[in-house]
Amino acid sequence: MRLHICAVGRLRQGPERALADDYLDRLTKQGRALSLGPVQEHEVEDKKNMGMEAEAALLSRVIPAGALICTLDERGQTPTSPEFAGLLARWRDGGRQDVAFVIGGADGIAPGLRAKADHSISFGRMVWPHMLVRVMLAEQLYRAATILAGGPYHRS
Repeated sequence: MRLHICAVGRLRQGPERALADDYLDRLTKQGRALSLGPVQEHEVEDKKNMGMEAEAALLSRVIPAGALICTLDERGQTPTSPEFAGLLARWRDGGRQDVAFVIGGADGIAPGLRAKADHSISFGRMVWPHMLVRVMLAEQLYRAATILAGGPYHRS
């Protein structure tokens, strides 16, 4: 199952990029045997600062046709890491070929795009900078793969 991170903003060189790359590289190696990945990043920028609706239009263009859409939104469900791993496994085992994780900009995701989502998850009730959410998602995707593989990375 191919994974897509569809996000507003460019994750430029720096600590966030290095962390995201590290976890996505680990996921690529671990996930191959589990039919998870590869991960493709699709970055969009609203250069005219037109707001959430413009960002939603840009995001909609990069979400692969037929992909399951999972938004990262403060209103979403807050699964544990094992629950998130189980969710990925159900989507994979249910025949999903693509899953798009959608991360909005500083103001979040437009209501219309949120309404199109098949699922929505949250990393807690706090609001996180969207660049950190990408790192956290990369880490949780890798953690999910290690859980599904029975590896020692996740200890609960």
